[in-house]
Order: sequence, then C-alpha cells, then structure tokens
Amino acid sequence: MHGKSEDRDDYQLVPRPVAAMARDLPDGHHIPPHHHRRAQLIYGTSGAVTVATDQGTWVVPATRAVWVPAGTTHAMTCAGAVRMRTLYIEPAAAPPLPTGPLVVSVPPLLRELIEEATRLPISYELDGRDGRLMDLLLLELEPHPVAALHLPTPTDPALLALCTAIRTDPGARWTADSAAAHAHLSVRSLHRRFAAATGVPLAHWVRQARLITAMALLARDTPVTTVAAHLGYATPSAFAAMFRRALGHAPSTYYRTDAADRPA
Repeated sequence: MHGKSEDRDDYQLVPRPVAAMARDLPDGHHIPPHHHRRAQLIYGTSGAVTVATDQGTWVVPATRAVWVPAGTTHAMTCAGAVRMRTLYIEPAAAPPLPTGPLVVSVPPLLRELIEEATRLPISYELDGRDGRLMDLLLLELEPHPVAALHLPTPTDPALLALCTAIRTDPGARWTADSAAAHAHLSVRSLHRRFAAATGVPLAHWVRQARLITAMALLARDTPVTTVAAHLGYATPSAFAAMFRRALGHAPSTYYRTDAADRPA
C-alpha cells in the first residue's frame, strides 16, 4: 500500500529507527510463526488480531496493539477484514517496554501518527517534517500497558493438552471435574498446577478463551445469539452480561462503537 513494499524483510535493515508498513488483510488471513531482528508493534484499525507466541495468545481490537520484542517468534491471525498497520523499530530506539510481548493502548494521537508513518517513504528524510513525525511517534509509544485478552501458555504437557482442548471447544462445560479428568489429574492437583503454570485460575482461563473466541466471531459479524450458543451460554443475555463486565460494552455494539470511545 501507499506504493511501498508489503514484504516485512524489506523493513528490517533500512537505516532508520522506525519503518512503517500498511497492509489490508482478509478475514482468516494467517501469518505463520516467524521472527525478525526489529521489535514490532502489531496494530489493526479494523477487525481483531490474534497474536500467538510460545508465551501465550493475545487478541486485540482497534484501540489496542501488541508489542512484540525483537527476535520473538510469533504468528498472527485476522478475524474480520483487518487494516493492519505495523511498526518495525530498531531495538536501540525502542521505548522501555518489557522484554516479553504485551498489549498496549493506542490513543487517538498515536493512531494518527501510525497512519501517517505508513505513508512516508521507507527511507524518509531524518531532518525536517518526516523525521520529527517519527520522533514524536516514538515519544508517544511510551509504555501504557492495558488489561489484555491474554491466554498464557503452560509448558506442562498435560496442561497444554487441556488448554488446547478448551481453545478448540470453549463452549463445552469446563467444570473443575471435567477439566481434571481430561488432564488425568485430581481436582486439587489441577487447581494447584494450573495456577502455578499460568498465573491465573482455571475458571479465569476458560472465560478468557471464551472472550477471545467471541471477539473473533463478532469481528466477522456473527449474530450475538449465535456467539452465545457457540460458547455454551443458556441465553444471549447471560453472555452479554459477561462480555460487558469484561470489556465495558455490549457485544452487539462493540464493533460499531467508534474506536476512540472504546475502553483503552
């Protein structure tokens, strides 16, 4: 787009602190696991983006982005049509963000700076307006971590198999007893090992898995009644109440709400 390459490799060695790329991606588009020498900010101005690493899975709507440190292997999947705007940042120029992936807010000023950055030539002029714009972008990219739809990934094989099963069928009735039976553990051992491995209780992990699935379905304009049934809720209102508590908006209006009005 904007007459620029859409090959991420073309943005890694350019002698500039920031390189910005724009791509419009269709629903279901998947980018397999890869890594690159620059840090990356993955941001979609529409739809929802799911980013997966060995450390976990994150899903972000248009008010948020995922920060991926340099050298981190990650994959990405689109839900709905995604207008992806990516920043590739030299590690030495990167803001003081944590060494692992995290979700950051994208307030209106940063959003506009990212959009404008994608229109600049890859080898933009360091002096003058373009260089100052990129300097301001880096200043605005200060760490503002936000609560994320995040699924930490356990390394324990039994727990990993359980988490994979939950992601595959989040609408199943994942009680402590059924989850323990799936993992071939006692309920007490499951609770202890799951919390130690993921940092969250099993019930929280299941709820996050359902929210992540819901976000992807809603981004594809799936009716709320269909989403609620798919996730095992007895009524759409029960699902809507859970969604509103977690994200601050009703599921029926979440993707119709202007991005600036959504919770950051």
